[in-house]
Amino acid sequence: ARDFFALPEAEKQEVRMALGGKAWRGYFPLGAELTSGKPDGKAGLYFGTDDDPDDARPLHGRNLWPRRPPGLKEAVGEYMTAATELARGLMRGVALALDLEPDFWERTITHEPTVLFRIFNYPDAGFDLGVGEHTDYGLLTVLCVDSSGGLQVRAPGGHWLDIPPPPPGENALVVNIGDMLERLSGGRFRSTPHRVVPTGTNRVSFPLFYDPGWDARPNDALGQ
Repeated sequence: ARDFFALPEAEKQEVRMALGGKAWRGYFPLGAELTSGKPDGKAGLYFGTDDDPDDARPLHGRNLWPRRPPGLKEAVGEYMTAATELARGLMRGVALALDLEPDFWERTITHEPTVLFRIFNYPDAGFDLGVGEHTDYGLLTVLCVDSSGGLQVRAPGGHWLDIPPPPPGENALVVNIGDMLERLSGGRFRSTPHRVVPTGTNRVSFPLFYDPGWDARPNDALGQ
């Protein structure tokens, strides 16, 4: 990931998001994405499930794979498979906690989940925030973080709490509850506001968003 973001801008632009169309895949440069109307201090590379290129649904289609670095496509594929299986297992635990059958979500809204994967780079570039305060909109986010720190969550009292980073050279997983899961669980699982503050380092993070299938009707799953 770091090798990709260190490439010349012209080479990264070969897989720019404008070429991904409705599939919403590819690269965007530092400051090009907004949160609450303010530029984020991050650049990104967007992937998803490699679908039929003729699939007309938004967020479905082919990934845009950069020429370099070598091995990126294989690494992304392996990680997406593992993180998707983790999310599926976590949703089974959520179902049990809600007194549902463990495969409830797979039978209703995630038999063909919408899976989107991002690689974000937060260079030390003078932005006030890497990402402004927000909540995730879907079911679950499986977030792999490095040792840079910077991730914060807003506590019920309104103050911000630092998420402890892993030791140098290691990674850790953080799981965010999304807005849709909060609604479907009747508030038993809460979507937590979070943000990324500058760390003075060259931070990278790897969120995978696990959401209902595009054609699923989440409210119907629980008769809402």
